[in-house]
Amino acid sequence: MAINPERISAAQARIAEEPHDVDSWLLLIKHCQCRSIDEARETYEELVATFPTSGRYWKVYIEQEIRARNYERVEKLFQRCLIRVLSIELWKTYLLYVKETKATLPTYKEKMAQAYDFALDKMGLDIQSFSLWSDYIKFLKGVDAVGNFAENQKIAAIRKVYQRAVINPMINIESLWKDYCSFEQSINPMIAEKLTQERSRDYMNARRVAKEYEAVTRGLNKMTPSIPPTGSQEELKQVELWHSYVNWEKGNPLKVEDPALVARRVMFAYEQSLLCLGHHPDIWYEAALFLQESSKTLQEKGDVDSSKLFLEQASQLFERAVTGVMRKCALLYFTFADFEEQNMNFEKVHKIYQDYLEVQPVDPTLAYVQYMKFCRRAEGIKAARTVFKRAREDERANFHVYVAAALMEYYSSKDKNVAFRIFDLGLRKFSGSPEFILAYLDYLSHLNEDNNTRVLFERVLSAGTLEPRDSLEVWNKFLEFESNIGDLASVVKVERRRAGILEEAGLAVGETKHTVQVIDRYKYMSLLPLLRPLEARPRRRHQRRRGGGGAGRAGAAEARHLPDGAVQAQGDLAAGRVHAARRLLPPPAGRAGPRTATAAARLLPRPSRGRGETLRRV
Repeated sequence: MAINPERISAAQARIAEEPHDVDSWLLLIKHCQCRSIDEARETYEELVATFPTSGRYWKVYIEQEIRARNYERVEKLFQRCLIRVLSIELWKTYLLYVKETKATLPTYKEKMAQAYDFALDKMGLDIQSFSLWSDYIKFLKGVDAVGNFAENQKIAAIRKVYQRAVINPMINIESLWKDYCSFEQSINPMIAEKLTQERSRDYMNARRVAKEYEAVTRGLNKMTPSIPPTGSQEELKQVELWHSYVNWEKGNPLKVEDPALVARRVMFAYEQSLLCLGHHPDIWYEAALFLQESSKTLQEKGDVDSSKLFLEQASQLFERAVTGVMRKCALLYFTFADFEEQNMNFEKVHKIYQDYLEVQPVDPTLAYVQYMKFCRRAEGIKAARTVFKRAREDERANFHVYVAAALMEYYSSKDKNVAFRIFDLGLRKFSGSPEFILAYLDYLSHLNEDNNTRVLFERVLSAGTLEPRDSLEVWNKFLEFESNIGDLASVVKVERRRAGILEEAGLAVGETKHTVQVIDRYKYMSLLPLLRPLEARPRRRHQRRRGGGGAGRAGAAEARHLPDGAVQAQGDLAAGRVHAARRLLPPPAGRAGPRTATAAARLLPRPSRGRGETLRRV
């Protein structure tokens, strides 16, 4: 049934804006199934590139290629997805393909057995893997065996699969156990009871765990394609369910003593979760961290080979993350680099950072900072300077690399002159950034360079490169600086100049603006010149009675522009400070209220009054 071309065009337009629009993709898939594979192949390729871990979408693509008998293309598609996409339905499609297309080959039996072994090795731990086990056993039973030796080999192969299956938790495990018992009875009733008795305890344990397995995975939607986090309730529920499943596996429900088997089951749970949560970096990192911890455990137990294998798997997992859907995630690049650094693979670390720096479009600033730190640790300050040189030439890099390089020179090489030159170099490029200027000022203040600090204040505040609102943080820092080391005349001068900037920015308003501004001269940390010492009480107990916590916090908090919280992080005047100031002063005639009078009375000497006399309003 053909789909309206307008709907197709609308879906394509939505996908162009939001590549992970699942509903639009479903419409395009239906459209592709109505067309020849040659016409639909480009759409399918775009589909699996957008959802590379969705077994459902790979299966649809592959089945259409199979119907067109493009077997060479089919096998290449299987090579691209099977190992990475542990979807039970996709693997069933693979086995069905081998069965239908290889039946005429002389080596069909060997190839089919290899395909089943391959599938069970990857998917045998799945709770829905019953059909894989039962189909393999049915296949083995159907193999013709000529002669006693071949017959014994056939029996041994079937018994081996049965014995692996009946101790593996899955749905319908009881059916497999019943078939196994019947199989042993048909082969040799004399030893059947002994063989089944040997496996009975492990089977009962697996059956118990299978019920828990089914319960803990109930509600998981394994068909959901992996999309960037949306924060929806359904998504949060799925994340919680996946974490519960992984943690259940970490608890070793089978109570086995083999840490390698426990790790294998846990990693299968992680791999399953990544099919649906591949855009969640925490899942990738937790999985890699688990492999590292498992490697350490095995090394302590003396299993060096398995320990190295788990480390290799951790490296491969990181590699998959940063070359797949998380190729723009700085966190995974950095943790990958640290992992390789711990294993002394310095060349690999260089490659990781360089690969990230070549990703477009990303802000490489933090990567340059971390890269410089690595080079300083592993190769010394000269190597870090080489990275800093590259960062200076990169137009995408922000001022943070200059701050990091300057402080690295100061702390590592103990050369403050080099740090000064780097800061000055950064000031030429980022003179309009208050954050960089404040970082430079902090550095100078730590050195007690009073003259240089004052010169820098004057230089940046008189250059005209800062907008009035952006310069307020620097003015606040200047006022604090003069309050600490300057004389009163200097303090008053800076106050007046700052007042002019406040008015220019439209932040100094109201008839109490002078009082509001002078408070900053006397405040110290959280102390404000508002209460007499005898009236000071624990803040929490009397917060509401003093006119509300908002006003007190507004006067004491260190906000972005004014030290006492007069302006919030966006640069707007906080109403709390103005209201607080109004509470401190007598109101205009005709507008006095009980809160204003009470607040103002706290600043004034209390009038003498008798026991029953109430406080007059001011």
